[in-house]
Amino acid sequence: MPDVPELSAGEFARWREDGRPHVLLDVRLAQELAAQAFDGALHVPMHELPRRLDEIPRDRTIVVMCAHGERSWTVANYLLAGGFADVYNLAGGIDAYLRRASTNQ
Repeated sequence: MPDVPELSAGEFARWREDGRPHVLLDVRLAQELAAQAFDGALHVPMHELPRRLDEIPRDRTIVVMCAHGERSWTVANYLLAGGFADVYNLAGGIDAYLRRASTNQ
């Protein structure tokens, strides 16, 4: 099983600030998006992933995100095992990213 590389909330924020090309894959449920959406993310709920793999570009860096990082780790592992080459898990999920953002303002 491949190791899943992780990005901290701070590293991910720097990627976004620097304009580093990536696709943010949000694997949360629709009701979670209603509470806190992330602009520009590709939304494919975890349970829909197997039938929607063709929507995820294989030639781009993928950062997988969920609420706290557990589901996204599972999805990142699934993508790496399925031949995706450049996949990262957002450690701590959107929760960590938003906490970081609120303490850096």
